[in-house]
Amino acid sequence: MDEVAISEEDRRQLGLWAADCVERALPLFEAKAPSDPRPREAIEGIRAFVREGKRTAQLRALAWAAHAAAREVDDPAATAAARAACHAAATPYIHPLATPHQSKHVLGPAVYGALGHELAAGDAGSADKEIRRAIEHAPPEVRALLRRMPARKPGRSRLDTLYYELDAALRG
Repeated sequence: MDEVAISEEDRRQLGLWAADCVERALPLFEAKAPSDPRPREAIEGIRAFVREGKRTAQLRALAWAAHAAAREVDDPAATAAARAACHAAATPYIHPLATPHQSKHVLGPAVYGALGHELAAGDAGSADKEIRRAIEHAPPEVRALLRRMPARKPGRSRLDTLYYELDAALRG
């Protein structure tokens, strides 16, 4: 399996971009589970990583906690928003492997955030708008990191479509 170089600056820029994408979706979760701070804490954790540059067990725990929050909330849009937070907090742990699975980790925060908006609005245009915003705000480090991994292929589900569209645009 081929490996890709991932610098600490790549990880910080990816984390910052992921946090920015997900913060727009967090209100979808918080509206359904106002007393559950786990997804927001995951975003605070990734922002701390961006400032301090240290991958800690605490950050990993925050990612898993957001994942648990996604499983526990009973609303599809809120679930997608919490999954986005989980993916964002996990971005510093991306493996240096040139696999489609690792590209999914790069794209997951933006894709799940966009899916949350679509599910909340009942309109595909909401997700498309969030994907466009993610593309416009993606730093060069994120684009370069993604280009070192295999391109995503179109799939059958809406989630696969969002992954593919974001991947293709960031490579262009």
